[in-house]
Order: sequence, then structure tokens, then C-alpha cells
Amino acid sequence: MHCNINVCMNLQCNLSFAATTPVLADKKKYPNFFRTVPSDNAVNPAVVKFLNHYNWTRVGTLTQDVQRFSEVRNDLTNELEKADIQIADTQSFSNDPCVNVKNLKDNDVRIIIGQFDENLASKVFCCAYNLNMFGSKYQWIIPGWYQENWWDKANATNCTAKKLLTAMEGYISVDFEPLSTRQIKGISGRTPQEYEREYNRQRMKKGVESGKFHGFAYDGIWVIARTLTRVRDILRHRERHNLHRNFTADDREVGRLVLDVMNETNFLGVTGQVMFRNGERMGTIKFTQFQEGQEVKVGEYNAIADVLELINNTMRFQGMEPPKDRTIVHLQRRQINVPLYSILSVITILGMFMASAFLFFNIQNRNHRLIKMSSPYMNNLIILGGMLSYASIFLFGLDGSFVSDKVFETLCTVRTWILTVGYTTAFGAMFAKTWRVHAIFKNVKMKKKIIKDQKLLIIVGGMLLIDLCILICWQIVDPLKRTVEQYSLEADPQGRDMAIRPFLEHCENMHMTIWLGIVYAYKGLLMLFGCFLAWETRNVSIPALNDSKYIGMSVYNVGIMCIIGAAVSFLTRDQPNVQFCIVALVIIFCSTITLCLVFVPKLITMRTNPDAATQNRRLQFTQNQKKEDSKTSASVASVNQANTSRLDSLQASNHQLRMRITELDKELEEVTMQLQDTPEKTPYIRQNQYQDTNSTLSIRNLRDSKEEDRSMLKNHHEQKWGSVDPSRTNKGPLEDINSPEHIQRRLSLQLPILHHAYLPSIGGVDASCSSPPVSPLGTPGHRRAPLSYGVMVSGL
Repeated sequence: MHCNINVCMNLQCNLSFAATTPVLADKKKYPNFFRTVPSDNAVNPAVVKFLNHYNWTRVGTLTQDVQRFSEVRNDLTNELEKADIQIADTQSFSNDPCVNVKNLKDNDVRIIIGQFDENLASKVFCCAYNLNMFGSKYQWIIPGWYQENWWDKANATNCTAKKLLTAMEGYISVDFEPLSTRQIKGISGRTPQEYEREYNRQRMKKGVESGKFHGFAYDGIWVIARTLTRVRDILRHRERHNLHRNFTADDREVGRLVLDVMNETNFLGVTGQVMFRNGERMGTIKFTQFQEGQEVKVGEYNAIADVLELINNTMRFQGMEPPKDRTIVHLQRRQINVPLYSILSVITILGMFMASAFLFFNIQNRNHRLIKMSSPYMNNLIILGGMLSYASIFLFGLDGSFVSDKVFETLCTVRTWILTVGYTTAFGAMFAKTWRVHAIFKNVKMKKKIIKDQKLLIIVGGMLLIDLCILICWQIVDPLKRTVEQYSLEADPQGRDMAIRPFLEHCENMHMTIWLGIVYAYKGLLMLFGCFLAWETRNVSIPALNDSKYIGMSVYNVGIMCIIGAAVSFLTRDQPNVQFCIVALVIIFCSTITLCLVFVPKLITMRTNPDAATQNRRLQFTQNQKKEDSKTSASVASVNQANTSRLDSLQASNHQLRMRITELDKELEEVTMQLQDTPEKTPYIRQNQYQDTNSTLSIRNLRDSKEEDRSMLKNHHEQKWGSVDPSRTNKGPLEDINSPEHIQRRLSLQLPILHHAYLPSIGGVDASCSSPPVSPLGTPGHRRAPLSYGVMVSGL
């Protein structure tokens, strides 16, 4: 509806009481246009004031693609920017608004300002109902100039009236106030209520319908009347004070006077205070809310005073409080559960107490033969490494909920250093002990070899030096830093109008994979080297000296647990409780099993039989002959020195055999002399003589073997318990049968005949060898000498 009152024909000065389109507000195109009704843009300052009242700083707009509504939206955008209110999303539609409504929801728009007519309003609220965009979380603000009960008249959707009313509940409509609510007489001498009663009486008398703009038309008449009166008075005043008494004014000058007077208009009409600003009416804007099927006025905005007045206890929100302008996102740290951290800390403390007990046991018994042979200094390093590994658990459980961000970033480096150094210290010391056993018992030349603890400490120090080089380069080139990883929004478990965004703190750097690969590769090689040493020394059966079996078990358990722990820890990266539990349990298990395998057998041995580790043992070490260099095989047998009866038995058997050998030697000499006295006869040896000869060889071999065992046993016995009682040794004339003279005599007769059978038994040429034997006559003292093993373990 567009109604104009022409007050100055030559200047085309227009006054409208019903034209609300924002296009007419352009003074470049319409410089002489005035209206007593507020334009559609007049509601925008009121909307901004309403938003500020509820502290809504984030909104979205939904606009019908029509110029009238687009103009209002553009002006609203400027007003919102001035008020520093964020426009989260702007959507425009022509026919179907459902896609645009869904976009608003996807962008988390809670406060929606709509600009559309009543025909499309029903579609908008139908879409809102289907998308659940109503209720306590959303607030719709729409134009207030719709017809009464528009949802029934303009419902062209598949939603029922009940659904529409459900989605519409609580919306705010904004429109200008047709009549003032103040009961104050204005320029007409009537109050707005008196005017309305008179208007209705006259209207009903004439049988016409009520119009929305009748109050603005009434005030417009008063604007014209006051303007013309004011212009007339100005012209009369000028004429009265003119000296020449012949004052005249043309139409252009009168027109300018009319414009100036209209801009200065200010009186109280039935629609409120009548005032213009650049030709635009500064009126009153009312706010109504849809409550239970009807619109209820909840407040009004005075554009002249820029004041918003809300009626007490009329505004109703469907929630306990006004809706939020956005989903309130509460950042929630995914942290280590305190009870879980406490339980694992207690277990860790118990493990450290156990390690301390082992350390006390090792120091207290460091001079005991059992502990001394197992390298107490290396044992101390193993315990120290285990305790460092235990200590790292406390640091892995500390996150931002316990310490500041700066301290957390420092902990990232400290815990990595402690765990790495602890691992190397424990297993490096264990492998160094095994290397010493390997170096001693794999000594092919059987020379005495002294390997002190200082050399083992140097080996462990070298391993730690490699660790330090890796860690220092890591820290300088690409240090660990605190990073925050945020996850998708989650609903509040307590049902509040807010969302939870979990975040998790990590210790990372740019090339995390490369550095971890270097550390894992070094530790893997260290474990492989330990496995190799444990396998090579598996046959050294001196438990106090050799821990190869326990090292193998420890390496196996640690390797399996580390692989499983690393994989599961990576898969549970976003679950800090599970990750910390797995890492802590892996460290606790590996440290505990390693310490127990090393020290529990020693504790048991010390408690049950302290001397069992060094006594009642057989030192057996069999070297492998798989290689081409044919390493010398040797076996060292140690019998119970306390069993002296066995020594007596062997000496008695030896005496008898030596007597038998003497007799056979004499018979052999007689036979040989007989053969030499009859050279013309064919050398013929009777069958019984060959049998006697074979018996002589067998007894000789047995005697030499017994003599070797007796000699070794006697030397070992004298070394441990002193020399044997001379009374136990049966001396006699036969003791000189092994003198050089006797040996030379026997060899001159026996070796030419029995060379190939006898010489291999004393380590000479094999019987199958085709080379001629070397004559033994030049070495009358030649006899088989037992191999001696010179082994010294120092610093144990």
C-alpha cells in the first residue's frame, strides 16, 4: 500500500503514511520523501537492541529471495557489524527453505533472524520441526506484520497445524506499534485509546474494515497541518520585518521552508512521538512472542530514546534460561584417572622397595663367594636401571591436570631420558656379565684371561654414551613439545545445553617416527646381542657365574611385552587411561621379571645351601666343532673333593694295573729276545702272544687314563684342601716303572710293532695316516700329557 499526500506540487514533496519499503529511504533518489510510518529497516536497530539485551553475539539470517527482504537484510547486516555481532551464516531461498534451514543447523546457528512472508513462513517452521530446530535451544525472530492466525490460512505444507504450533512456540515477532500505549493526550486533544474508540465507532457506522495504518494517516494530517501553519507564520514574520513592505516568496523558497519545517516536526500523536530523521519516521517498535497459540506483547523499543523496555514476566523461554547463541563448547581434558594413577603408583613403589631390598642384599653379601662370582657391581647397575624404569612411570602419569603446560613439556623430555637410560643400564650390565663369561670360556687357546669389573663398567658406559648421543641430538635438532589434539563434539552427559570437546595432550615433534625408529633399532640390536651371548654360554654350568638362562628368559619376556605394549599403546592413543595402564604395566612387568630372574635364584641358594653354587658342581664346557677351524674340544671334570674314598680306590686299582703291566713287559721282552736270537726263522708270533700283546696295550691305555685322572684329581684336591696324606699313597719298587729308562726300553720294543694302534691314543698320528711315524727313540721321555686349563676369573 502506498499513499502520498502532495503538499507542494512544484517540488514534488510527498508524505506517506503506509509505504514501508526500504527503497524509499534512499535520499539520492527520493530527497523530498517523508513518511509517518516507520520503514521495514526501522526494526533493525530494535532487533540489535534485543540481541544485546540477552547477550546474543552470534546469529544467522534466513531471507526470502525478494528485493524487499534483501534490502532489510543488507541494512541488518550493517547494524549487526556496528554492534559487533557475528553473522555465523546467511541463507537465501526462493521456494523450498529446508536445505537452507539444515545449513543453519549444520553451522550451529541458534538465533535465527528471518525475513520472509507468511506463505513461506509455514514452510520454514515445518522444516524446523522436521530438523528439530525448535525448543529451548533455538530462538526464531521473524517479521510481525503477518495476518492474524496466519499459520492456518497460509499452511501449504505437509505438516499438521499441531506440528507447526510446536515449532512456532516461543518465536519473537518485530513490527512497528500502530497506536501508542501511553494514555496521554496528544496534539489532537485525545488519548490514543480515545482516538481508537472514536475510529471504531465511525468505521462501524460506515461499515468498513479496520486498517493497520489509520493512526499514521491521522498523524500525517497533523504533520501537514502543523507544517503549513508553521510555514505561514514564518512568511508572515518575514513580511512584517521587511523594510520595503513588498516581501514576496516564490514556490522554490516555500518548498525549502516546507522541507525544513517537516524535518523539525516533533509532537505527540496517537502513534507516539512524531519525529523525522532524514525523512524517516522515528517510531515505536513492538516485540511480541508466540505463546500457546497466540501472540503476546512482551516489550517495545523507542527509536527516539534508543531504549528497549520489556514487560516484566511476559517473556517465556522453553528452557530454564534464554537459549545460547551457540553451542557452548566446554573443553575437557582427557586425563589420567586419579584412582588408576594411585593404584599403579603404589605398585611401582612396591617394585622400588623390592629393588631396594635386592640392592641391600647385594651390598651386604658382596664378599660372599656366591655374590662375588656374580659381579656385585654389575648387579648394582641392574638394580639402578630397574629403579630408573620404575621412576619413569610416575612421570608418564602426569599431565596438564597436575602440572602446567611448561612443566608438562619438560616432562616429555625427562621421562624419555630416564626410561632410555634405565633400560640401557639394566640390560647393558646384564649383557656385560654374559660377555665376560663368553670371553673366558670361549678362549680357544686356553690362556689365562683376566677381565675386571672396570672393563665391564667401560662397556656399559659405552652403551650409555650411545644413548646420550642419540638423546642429545634428538633434543637439539627436534625436541619434544606439547601438542594438543582435539576430538569431535560430544553431548553433555548431564543433558545441559552444551557440548563437550575432548582434547588430549601429547609429546610430539616433527620427525617422531624417525627418532623412535633410531631408538628402537639400537635397543633391538642390544637385545639381539644379549640373546647371542646367552646362547653361546648356555653350556657353562656355574650358576653363580653364568646367568645366560635367566637372561634369555628376561629378554624373551621383555621383547614380547615391549612389542605388545608398543602396538596396543599406539592403538589406544586417544584413550589416556588405557594407554597409561598398558605402558605402566609393561614397565613394571619387565623390570620386576628381570630383577627377580637375576636375584631370586641367588636368594634361594643363599638361604638353602650357601656353598652349593661353588661346591658339588661339575665345570663342563663343550666347544662346538661346526666351524672349519676345528676348535679344540676339551672337557674339564671336577669331582667331589670331599670323597677321599674314591681317591683311595683309584690308587689301589692303579697299583694293581702297574703290577700287571710289569709282568706283561717281562714276558714281552722274553719273546722279543727269542725272536732276535733266531733271525733265520720266519717271524712268527703265536696266537697267545698276540693276545698278551693286546692285553698289554689295553692295560697300558687304561693305566695312562687312570694315571691322568689320578694326577688331575690329586692336583685339584691339593689346591682345595692341601696335599694328600702320604700314608694314603702306596709307594714301592714298582713306582719307578715310568722312569725314563724303563720307558725307553719299552718303547724300543713295543712301538715298532704297535705304532698304529698306540700312537693315536696319546694324541699322535692317526692310525689311518699314510705318513711314516716319527721314531720316538730321540724322545725317551715322551708320554701323553693331560691338557691343562688355565682359567682365572678376577674381580668377581
